[in-house]
Amino acid sequence: MFNKLKDLYPTHACEQYNKYFPMMEQFCGYRADNIPQLEEVSNFLQSCTGFRLRPVAGLLSSRDFLAGLAFRVFHSTQYIRHSSKPLYTPEPDVCHELLGHAPLFADKDFAEFSQEIGLASLGASDDEIKRLATCYWFTIEFGLCRENGKIKAFGAGLLSSFGELTYCLTDKPELKPFDPPITGLQEYPVTEYQPVYFVADSFESAKEKMRDFASKLKRPFQVRYNPYTSGIELLERNQELVNLAHSIKSDMAVLMTALTRRAAVN
Repeated sequence: MFNKLKDLYPTHACEQYNKYFPMMEQFCGYRADNIPQLEEVSNFLQSCTGFRLRPVAGLLSSRDFLAGLAFRVFHSTQYIRHSSKPLYTPEPDVCHELLGHAPLFADKDFAEFSQEIGLASLGASDDEIKRLATCYWFTIEFGLCRENGKIKAFGAGLLSSFGELTYCLTDKPELKPFDPPITGLQEYPVTEYQPVYFVADSFESAKEKMRDFASKLKRPFQVRYNPYTSGIELLERNQELVNLAHSIKSDMAVLMTALTRRAAVN
């Protein structure tokens, strides 16, 4: 499976995936005759973007799984498919998690987009969770992106499936632009190739669209991730808003100093 997929990645996977996959080979033990250890992969991802892998014994609810993303935690299964059927698994296994998901969590823009979906889920209603989970399905699991005028794959369900990675870039499926209010209502099958895929212009644009979508959800509070504590802050009281303003002011001061020095050099 590793060898079949690795042959496809240069032509079918997005640029960011092809940037980080060789690093996984170099630092995380990715190779055909080895199953990488989740702890080693998690340590590498944390050094890149702060994302961590957390082992789980089985599938989580959509609410619990998405909440993990808000804290930059990806819940990963630990079992591996049976060797008699190397190209098929009835549910996610470590091949799916490590080949499909893990490399892109080392990319800053992808990590931030993934976290946006998680942050949007905190305090959301059951109906909103369903829509967010559908957005997750059509991006992080089965997303396509536009790259230099060509369509490339970035969804883990594609990057870990030899058959669907080939199929998704043919003229057989229908392609639609990623738009959370519309994407979140799309029905999808779970036991066959997707008849519809959504295409993002970039991870940055997808993050901004998701952030705009989240701002319109009827949640009882607004949240912010604190990278220093790896915790979530509720922006409800005046002091919390003041602290956020001070943080933004400090970042702006650093930015202005850097721009001034850059201008002086040029």
